[in-house]
Amino acid sequence: MRSYLVDSHCHIHDQGFYLPKQSEMMVSRARKNYVRRIICIGTDPEDSMNARDFANVHENVYWTYGVHPENAEDYLVGKFKGDYNTATQNNARPIAIGEVGLDYHQIEENPIVINREAQIKVLEEMLNLAVKECLPVSFHIREAYDDFLDIIQNFPMIQGVVHCFTDSKKNLRRILDETGLYVGVNGVMTYSTLAVPPLDRALLETDAPFLAPLPYRGIINEPAYIRNVGEWLAEKLGVSFELVEHQTTKNAEDLFGFTDLVLRK
Repeated sequence: MRSYLVDSHCHIHDQGFYLPKQSEMMVSRARKNYVRRIICIGTDPEDSMNARDFANVHENVYWTYGVHPENAEDYLVGKFKGDYNTATQNNARPIAIGEVGLDYHQIEENPIVINREAQIKVLEEMLNLAVKECLPVSFHIREAYDDFLDIIQNFPMIQGVVHCFTDSKKNLRRILDETGLYVGVNGVMTYSTLAVPPLDRALLETDAPFLAPLPYRGIINEPAYIRNVGEWLAEKLGVSFELVEHQTTKNAEDLFGFTDLVLRK
């Protein structure tokens, strides 16, 4: 069985949250806790290039190119510097497209800020990019599962993960039954009554700096805490931590197609 964990979704490259020294220390602490692969998630073209640059100088750290739904309108009007072609110059290649998706939280109260049509347009653009580049997708979906599931049916070749699932049992079942997507399990589940996916469809993630798991709730999250999420999931499912470690790592490897791992003690 494998003896390491994967943080499939975090933002430790983002200097708006972390100082460079903090990020370095977090990578070191993650390795000491057997978190041997970390995926830094892009939220707009500029942030994606920051994730790329961070990953380029850290072994077993990877990056994604994405446009968060909150950034959809700004993306469409060209407020960000660079694009996918810029980010992938000199043979740089992300491990996935994401995070992309739909977020309709409080859309009735904020119809101008939360532009549904813009989000859908950007999501479809990013899905077409993922198909073209043969890359999996990290999805951010919040209170928008009807539209999301309608759209994803038009992209049957897409593989990916619905990160940070916080919705109903019904919508979890729809994801499992209607798509081949994995479901991200993170700290928010450790202090909630949310339904959890079966182990063969689960990925572990932190979403650092957000959503620290128990017993760290309320402080800045980091990849080292992925072990706490895994231990909680093992207890929730009534299985061993070693099985959770093995299966979620296998799931991440199957989805993202990691290259050879350089282990560090």
